[in-house]
Amino acid sequence: MKTYVFDASALFVFLQDKRGALKVDEQLKEARRGRAKVVMSAVNYGEVYGLILHEFGPQQALTTLHAVRPLPVEVLDVTPARACHAAEVKAKYKLYYVDSFAAALAIEQKATLVTSDSDFRKLGQVVSVVWLRN
Repeated sequence: MKTYVFDASALFVFLQDKRGALKVDEQLKEARRGRAKVVMSAVNYGEVYGLILHEFGPQQALTTLHAVRPLPVEVLDVTPARACHAAEVKAKYKLYYVDSFAAALAIEQKATLVTSDSDFRKLGQVVSVVWLRN
């Protein structure tokens, strides 16, 4: 079964119906049909909440979280091992720490990373990437 790791930008693109939202929607449909699995680090999930909180305020942030809950996205906890792996990825590939959680999760899950963030180009061929913007 195909596994996708969403970084914050993937979910944000979908929520705001920006360029790339159709690709995200296709992956979510695959997950609903049981043909794929979609996972996200709790850190990146929190990043989405923080962006909405900052741009639109607390009420919209909570409303958005309630709207996201039914989506077939499994939010994975940050364990000490995952935090250390993310730190190693950050150091090796010179990513922002929050981005390194998505990258480390993609490596751990042998998954395809879904993102619009060009910083992930630093990973080279380490993980497969679905680019939401070119």
